[in-house]
Amino acid sequence: MHRARSLTVLACSGLLLAATACTHADPSPTDARTSAASPGSSEGKNGSGLSLTEAIGKLKTAPESRTGYEREKFKLWIDEDHDGCDTRKEVLLAEAVKKPRQGEDCKLTGGTWRSYYDDKTVNDARKLDIDHVVPLAEAWDSGASKWTAERRETYANDLDAERSLVAVSLGPNRTKGDQDPAEWLPPAKDALCTYATDWVTTKLRWSLTADRAETKSLHKIAKGCKDATVTHTPTP
Repeated sequence: MHRARSLTVLACSGLLLAATACTHADPSPTDARTSAASPGSSEGKNGSGLSLTEAIGKLKTAPESRTGYEREKFKLWIDEDHDGCDTRKEVLLAEAVKKPRQGEDCKLTGGTWRSYYDDKTVNDARKLDIDHVVPLAEAWDSGASKWTAERRETYANDLDAERSLVAVSLGPNRTKGDQDPAEWLPPAKDALCTYATDWVTTKLRWSLTADRAETKSLHKIAKGCKDATVTHTPTP
């Protein structure tokens, strides 16, 4: 399954970096910062999506438990469409500002990416992680522990969503680990609105819960993201 999106260099300032309020620094392909609305999506009265604050309010609050979690319970980087490119490489191809060369067995060479977590340009795919915006452990804590193995695999390789998986620098992603927004936020201040929007969109898409500290942190961020909107397509 090819990922239907690409990443561009963003030039939004301050906390007003939002899903629908960005200008682009170059003529790169458009980057949709929220999932496209479709039947079943959450939308505001004007049909253009919920405000970030409204979307946070739709998250079910519940305590979290990591009992029984093992990373191996989420099968990673499958090649669903058998084209030789696994999930990691599909994301790298989709998000490249300058496309890498694609060789036999989807070997990628060259290319340029923009890591929005730290606002850095990366010219080596080996220096990028494909981050689950909502980490696997966090997903487990907030509902995935009750899923089937097949559903967890689909979550871990979700190419149907615009923003569940992102290519980012190794440093901030390794620092983030499995922490939620109450514990970790991207170091680039211009990334906060995008990150909060991506987080909430993913949680709503997969009907994942949020704990109180997480929700409090998200609401705090949302105060500076007046133009951010959330639309999502719930998973079956």
